[in-house]
Amino acid sequence: MSGGDAKKLVRSPSGLRMVPEHRAARSPFGLDEPPWVPDKECPRCMQCDTKFDFITRKHHCRRCGKCFCDKCCSKKVPLPRMCFVDPVRQCAECALVSQKETEFYDKQLKVLMNGATFFVTLGTSEKSELMVCRLSNNQRYLVLDGDSHYEIEIIQISTVQILTEGFTPGGGNTRAIGMILQYKVPGSEEVMQMKFTAGEDFSCNKKLSAAWLAAMHKVSK
Repeated sequence: MSGGDAKKLVRSPSGLRMVPEHRAARSPFGLDEPPWVPDKECPRCMQCDTKFDFITRKHHCRRCGKCFCDKCCSKKVPLPRMCFVDPVRQCAECALVSQKETEFYDKQLKVLMNGATFFVTLGTSEKSELMVCRLSNNQRYLVLDGDSHYEIEIIQISTVQILTEGFTPGGGNTRAIGMILQYKVPGSEEVMQMKFTAGEDFSCNKKLSAAWLAAMHKVSK
């Protein structure tokens, strides 16, 4: 799984990017760079309609590829989904989206890669196994380690259902206690199911398990 994790530094018109050497090793959360709207096709800012000239320069948003004036495309925001090394110029709308995604990359993905411990039940089995569950470093696999070992490719996951307890009719606090995961077996149409349950005997890990499940819920969106 880790053999294809090597990365290389490449330069594009948009900036420096640290990308996987092999396209097959790309993160499922990644985005391709958009084609830029050709200069000759955008004589005016695509946001405020200001005409471009020697004084009013045009800039391309690195996320959407459209043309804007400096006023409408002045923010430089991190764009980890495109593997940019440094913050890059984006229009106001795209910058807002990227800022929200940065929190996802900085927090949720790190929580998932750090892992948490669950009792895992496969299919309709009555037996469960204590396993450490984590997202692989290349973000492509959900790795489960215990007496058994499983690697589930993220793109094969079809359904993530978070299990909670503590709900009240008045909208009281709930906490995540597990999840049901459905995924396709590569090379077939068969759908497998796994149930993850936070162990009640591991009170010190309850917060960690709940945080991991919340992050998994974010990923499923």
